[in-house]
Amino acid sequence: MNLPCFLIPALVGLICGILGYLLGKMSSKPSTIDTDSLQDDLDSCNRRNSQLRLDIDKLRSQLNDQSRASKSNLVAEVPVSVLIPFDGSEAKAVFGKKINENDLKIIEGIGPKIEELFKTSGILTWKSLSETSIDRCKEILSKAGERFQIHDPGTWPRQAKLCYEGKWQELKDWQGILDGGRER
Repeated sequence: MNLPCFLIPALVGLICGILGYLLGKMSSKPSTIDTDSLQDDLDSCNRRNSQLRLDIDKLRSQLNDQSRASKSNLVAEVPVSVLIPFDGSEAKAVFGKKINENDLKIIEGIGPKIEELFKTSGILTWKSLSETSIDRCKEILSKAGERFQIHDPGTWPRQAKLCYEGKWQELKDWQGILDGGRER
């Protein structure tokens, strides 16, 4: 009589164990499918990556061939930048005061605050200001606010070029006819 008391719970436990195992197996199948899908995507990306690397190598080879073929032309086309040395004594003789190299305030119409605006915008030298467009100068002034928008930078790049080139007398003569940096 005691035998069925132990046998029934044992059979129920065995049946629950088998059912749990089967349910676990059934729920793990979709992850296998997801894993297979992800592996396929990874393989596809690796093939595409390999193809792109081959394309890059091919383009580099073509570029090297072209650069070797036109190397003599390329050297002739590249402009050589000439550094013009700053002569403070010559500037002092013309202006009657000490002029520091790349002092943007020497330019008619630029004061300390505008100089600071330009320097924070990356325009640190006479050369860089001479290569800056008037529109870029206006943009810098415009971003600084209403009180700077009244300034006209129309002559500033040309004045900066004269500074960079050391044409002090020409700069002073021209500034004599400018009105706040504007041509009259």
